[in-house]
Amino acid sequence: MTTPWGEPALTRFPVDPRDRLRAWDASDEYLLRYLAEERVPLDGTIVVLGDRWGALVTALAAHRPVQITDSYLAQEATRANLARAGVAPGAVRLLTTQDPPPERIDVLLVRVPKSLALLEDQLLRLAPAVHAGTVVVGTGMVKEIHTSTLRLFETILGPTRTSLAEKKARLIFCTPDPALERPANPWPYVYTLPHGIGPAAHGTVVNHAGVFCADRLDIGTRFFLGHLPAGRGGRVVDLGCGNGVVGTSVALADPGSEVLFVDESFQAVASAEATYQANGVPGHAEFRVGDGLAGVPSGSVDLVLNNPPFHSHQATTDATAWRMFTGARRALRPGGELWVVGNRHLGYHVKLRKLFGNSRLVASDPKFVVLKAVKR
Repeated sequence: MTTPWGEPALTRFPVDPRDRLRAWDASDEYLLRYLAEERVPLDGTIVVLGDRWGALVTALAAHRPVQITDSYLAQEATRANLARAGVAPGAVRLLTTQDPPPERIDVLLVRVPKSLALLEDQLLRLAPAVHAGTVVVGTGMVKEIHTSTLRLFETILGPTRTSLAEKKARLIFCTPDPALERPANPWPYVYTLPHGIGPAAHGTVVNHAGVFCADRLDIGTRFFLGHLPAGRGGRVVDLGCGNGVVGTSVALADPGSEVLFVDESFQAVASAEATYQANGVPGHAEFRVGDGLAGVPSGSVDLVLNNPPFHSHQATTDATAWRMFTGARRALRPGGELWVVGNRHLGYHVKLRKLFGNSRLVASDPKFVVLKAVKR
């Protein structure tokens, strides 16, 4: 990536030589170019919110910025990109969306996230640290910035305007107003599950901002809950756990099971733990933010439950699903099972047969399928 501060070599995480998606886009370049051309003072505490793969903090590393991200993968990519650029350890402070933010922010750079809810939550968390002299600049592709996006900046921080578009990217300029009366933070959001979905019926779900389908049970998960394996026990993984309702349902049905909740989103794992605790589930559970099943010993798992995402930010890809399936096969014991729910058109049965040598249709409706693959 070419920037006014050099040309860092950037990669996503995990590195895949076949992946043609870049670790930055035109909105990152636009923001960095603006900062240099307008001679924006990069003094005091610089906070970069939502940096996708560390492109912004790597370029600005000499100014010792603070990165705040919801993504474990983005954080790992940032570490690798900083090391590749020769940045000294500790020069960039890496925080998650669940960590306490800095007490004072002098420059706030926002890479607009896909989730409007996550933007709302994070701006409300950061607003007390913003002062009248804080420079606030947001960036995103035109298709990511909507009237609702600008309204959030204006409601939470102060008067907001946008730049002209360049290479389908746009900047957001916000002038903080310390006297602004901000709304209360509505996150996390708590709701009650409907009837007819198995052991979790009428249970409680706690969703932190940014987790998929924050205010209701999504239809894919609802279909999955009606067809989960019963009485399996043993070591169970809710892979890509989101708010944890699938793993919690398994734990409610079989208190003797040991459930591991895994997601790459810090917000998701916090939601899963809160959901599990809210339902008073007996037994043992573990909550882990990480790269799928990396770090889980081979042959140590009896059952993996998975509703894989098929988007990486704005890009549609099956790379995440394939890595999840591969990780599940490694982690499962012989005879262990991977259960997957997905849209019919995604053709997961083909991947499962290729990887496991088998795939059985457990249930289907016009939109979704539940598939089972057994490790031989």
